[in-house]
Amino acid sequence: MTTMYSIYSKKKRSLFSRFSVNTNLIIANVILFIGFTIVLSLNQGFLDFIAIKPSNIVHAKYLWTFIISMFMHAGVFHLFANMFSLFFVGSLIERLLGSKRYLYFYLVAGIFASLFFVVVSFFIQGVDFNSYAVGASGAIFGIVGLLMFLTPNLPVYVMFIPIPIKMKYAAPGLLIVLWFISKAGGVPIGNTAHLGGFVFGLLYGLYLTKKYKNKTKAIRKHFS
Repeated sequence: MTTMYSIYSKKKRSLFSRFSVNTNLIIANVILFIGFTIVLSLNQGFLDFIAIKPSNIVHAKYLWTFIISMFMHAGVFHLFANMFSLFFVGSLIERLLGSKRYLYFYLVAGIFASLFFVVVSFFIQGVDFNSYAVGASGAIFGIVGLLMFLTPNLPVYVMFIPIPIKMKYAAPGLLIVLWFISKAGGVPIGNTAHLGGFVFGLLYGLYLTKKYKNKTKAIRKHFS
């Protein structure tokens, strides 16, 4: 049944899965993380086949890592943090976009985030051109950017803050906090990939508000 806040009309779900796309993405992330971790424990040389590395991409090598790297994480905590976030924000966006379009959006946001990471590494001095990047956070920040556009007044909880914050403040605030943590603590956080995904989400949100003006207005009202 189509709800009042669905942007697209929903179609009957394909029989290929009993779960939502978001649930399947979480399952895929967990399974592939385990598989890739086992492979890397046997041979670290396989990292080039899994992670995004700017110096590889500009030489047109290992281009499949634009997709593969989205399903690998730097550790159990990295995986848990991303999947915990994806469980909440992804489920909402899937309801708004529909399963098929949500999957396309998620994948393209992740690819755009990785491409942004590569471009910044190439042009900005001081960014390690031979660094690796893995994780779903680029795609997740695409979702966050889209939610900021569609549901700016949606109250959300961020990290360990015990009070809800409106999405329009929480989204950019989270980017800033993560950037500060990475700089102050020397933590290897993919800030440029996060920013790239976030920008893509904003752009897609702008597109939706132009094409579906009444529906996006109803969404804002519903989640205010």
